[in-house]
Amino acid sequence: MSKSGAFDLASGVGGKIEKKQVQSAVDQYEKYHVYFGGDEETRKTNYSDMVNKYYDLATSFYEFGWGESFHFAPRWKGESLRESIKRHEHFLALQLGLKSGMKVLDVGCGIGGPLREIARFSSTSITGLNNNDYQISRAIELSRVAGLSEPCNFVKADFMNMPLPDNTFDAIYAIEATCHAPDALGCYKEIYRVLKPGQCFAAYEWCVTDHFDPQNESHQKTKAEIELGNGLPDIRSTSQCIDALKLAGFEVIWEKDLAIDSPVSWYLPLDTTRFSITSFRLTTFGRAVTRTMVKALEFLKLAPAGSDRVSSFLEKAAEGLVEGGRKEIFTPMFFFLARKPVSDS
Repeated sequence: MSKSGAFDLASGVGGKIEKKQVQSAVDQYEKYHVYFGGDEETRKTNYSDMVNKYYDLATSFYEFGWGESFHFAPRWKGESLRESIKRHEHFLALQLGLKSGMKVLDVGCGIGGPLREIARFSSTSITGLNNNDYQISRAIELSRVAGLSEPCNFVKADFMNMPLPDNTFDAIYAIEATCHAPDALGCYKEIYRVLKPGQCFAAYEWCVTDHFDPQNESHQKTKAEIELGNGLPDIRSTSQCIDALKLAGFEVIWEKDLAIDSPVSWYLPLDTTRFSITSFRLTTFGRAVTRTMVKALEFLKLAPAGSDRVSSFLEKAAEGLVEGGRKEIFTPMFFFLARKPVSDS
């Protein structure tokens, strides 16, 4: 069960960071980003520390507001957010042809929401790889509660250096996770190494689109907001991702920005101009209620000092994501399906 109450949110802020250290962790995290004088090279060099701090600080907010699956999805008219998220996960499973008996790897599994859904949908055994202690502990607990401890297991590791044997998995996927990699080529090479020859890797990547203009200050501001609010070293272009896949050795079967044909905008849950009963916590009023609640909990010392600042940079992220979507300069769902050649064995 996802965190549903104020005290669950308050108790989870900071993850594995000692509660008295949360404020200093926020200080350190913010300094990695352009808004606070940071730069891309520093973020890439220190990506592991930056991403771990980000997920220690932000995971409870995600789970409180979004549920167990921390990702966007294209959406049909009349379809709820939760329905679209499940369909997006099922689509990935179908593209990979997952079926009973296959050994699957989820690269950057979060707290395991998609992993559990895909395991149920496809009857496969899935290993979730994640480098954050708090998220791993939540993933294990939520899988136990769901009765999925047997098909769902978890490994704490950096996806730039996986402690896994070559040619191990029948399929690999990543859902809005490898965007945290400091180097796409290095990440894809590791995925290629542990994938069996002839098998496929599918992913949803966060990318800037062809409409992004690096000379446009407004575009750069939006990009910086997304990086700050989402723990990203940099946001790559769609072509950079495809080039990196090919250099890693993959054959790209097909690729598409799934945001383009979505009847309902992917960023709608974060749009402050709308109201939703089913996604209340994501609306303007719902976010204001959460922000007020976090301030009160921090004032009463029920939530650690620095909690409100985490809430603030997540608000900034939401603003950047909506702007990126409206301007069509950013997508969180650039999909690709790639195969490791049979000859590489």
